Amino acid sequence: MEKWAMDSLTVMRRAEASGLRFHIENASAVTNLPGPCVVVANHMSTLETFCMPAILATHRPIAFVIKRSLTTYPIFQRIVNAVEPIAVDRVNPRDDFKTVMEQGQERLARGISVIVFPQTTRTLNLDRKAFNSIGIKLAKKAGVPVVPLALKTDAWGLGTLSKDYGAIRPEIPARFCFGDPMIIRGAGKNEHEEIMEFIHWKLTAWSAS
Repeated sequence: MEKWAMDSLTVMRRAEASGLRFHIENASAVTNLPGPCVVVANHMSTLETFCMPAILATHRPIAFVIKRSLTTYPIFQRIVNAVEPIAVDRVNPRDDFKTVMEQGQERLARGISVIVFPQTTRTLNLDRKAFNSIGIKLAKKAGVPVVPLALKTDAWGLGTLSKDYGAIRPEIPARFCFGDPMIIRGAGKNEHEEIMEFIHWKLTAWSAS
């Protein structure tokens, strides 16, 4: 985990050397928690998966929910499999839900925070209809807080042949903002709406600045 975080920090430093600037707000919402949490974020580019270990894994162990194909990806394979990801196929939603709930609870029970991208595919906009509530359900079942994360990482564009290899535009800042932790009450519908509203609010503010 420590080497993963250090490799991630190296990526960020090299990106900064090319002119890219990172703005990270309220990371203490996660790092100051006494135990693990579920982080629920929008998904915009490859950049967040490279950078979030440097932001969080230097403070506490984390695991991503990722598509299974990344576990055999030539570039990411060794690193990804070394940090116990929760791999889903994105073919059968019911099977994916079972995998995330079972493996997610197991990770959280061991003190490992879980990062979920409910929108699954990378996109520049928040698609509320595609933003599922699996992170809320996992946090409720495990009895841990959920932390919203709004991110804007379009400095790393989506590639034509592969989404992973787009052009990097260092003039566009990369932004991460964590919301305050929430304990899930009831079915979690209100908390799910609050997370989407938080992400929408931050994306709108960043686009206007």
